[in-house]
Amino acid sequence: MSKKLKLVAVSGGLQRPSRTLALVDTIVAQIADLVPLDVHVVELSEIAADVGVTLDRRKASAVVESHLRAIEGADALIVASPVFRASFTGLFKHLFDLVHQDALVDVPVLLAATGGSERHALVLEHQLRPLFSFFQARTLPIGVYASTHDFTGYEVTSAPLRERIALAAERAAPWLCARDESIAATAALTI
Repeated sequence: MSKKLKLVAVSGGLQRPSRTLALVDTIVAQIADLVPLDVHVVELSEIAADVGVTLDRRKASAVVESHLRAIEGADALIVASPVFRASFTGLFKHLFDLVHQDALVDVPVLLAATGGSERHALVLEHQLRPLFSFFQARTLPIGVYASTHDFTGYEVTSAPLRERIALAAERAAPWLCARDESIAATAALTI
């Protein structure tokens, strides 16, 4: 890999500190050990008010627009949301409602979520995967779900969760490298 991969990590947590953000940071660090990254973090809690009042992309604030452009220009995404009532947050969904429907075609996406118990773990398969399938993104085979007991405060401390994150990163790396090589080949053809 000749350059750093543009990775955008979206944390759908609506408060700070956030277990969702802690999970995202841990996943990013694990992937960064395997693949050179240029990371842009979208922390929904910081832009929630602006996202919530943006009903039309053309009226998005400069801050929201810059995050949307980062998402649309990403080589790869990590997306994570806390689970509320068996799904991702409404603002998380609204943020992606503002993303152009063709912007994520073939972009690798690692899915992640946090919840109060393991009973919400299927949110990865029943909510997040269909959302990113709509965008024709390449949702990576292994996602990461974490429940409250996987954290001490706002730090990932569960050994099984750390192993799952390591496995997800290890399995994501070839997809991310392949994406980078594909982008480089396309760029070479257009020169």
